[in-house]
Amino acid sequence: MNKDEVNKLLSEKLEDGEHVSPVLPEGVKNYLIDIDGTITEDVPNEEPDRMKTCEPFPDALKTLNKWYDEGHIICFFTSRTEEHRDVTTEWLNRHGFKFHSLLMGKPRGGNYHWVDNHLVKATRYKGKFTDLVEKEVTIEVFED
Repeated sequence: MNKDEVNKLLSEKLEDGEHVSPVLPEGVKNYLIDIDGTITEDVPNEEPDRMKTCEPFPDALKTLNKWYDEGHIICFFTSRTEEHRDVTTEWLNRHGFKFHSLLMGKPRGGNYHWVDNHLVKATRYKGKFTDLVEKEVTIEVFED
């Protein structure tokens, strides 16, 4: 699914004359992918020159482009700041990453706990990109 198709899918939705948030079709995932330490070496914002020269992890490039080709949405969500947008976009394009969007300014420090009115699934990167597998785990949720 290219960027125009995604924009059309996520465009204005009305239900009973009211605007509502769009919901992706069954089976389409909206991947938010970190950059530093996830698809390439961990490059801190304080060393922007390394953002130009670091190499992508080959399994990340292969897996993410496969997901893109399968029709999923790929959004890079990074702690890099807005001043790093051009070097980041150029790096992603030069290395052949297919993606729909790039969000800058993710909070630094990790230990994220995302609260949302939409279903959220999280996968911690531990050194290897593969297809995802199902696994039973314990999670924290709001009391019913």
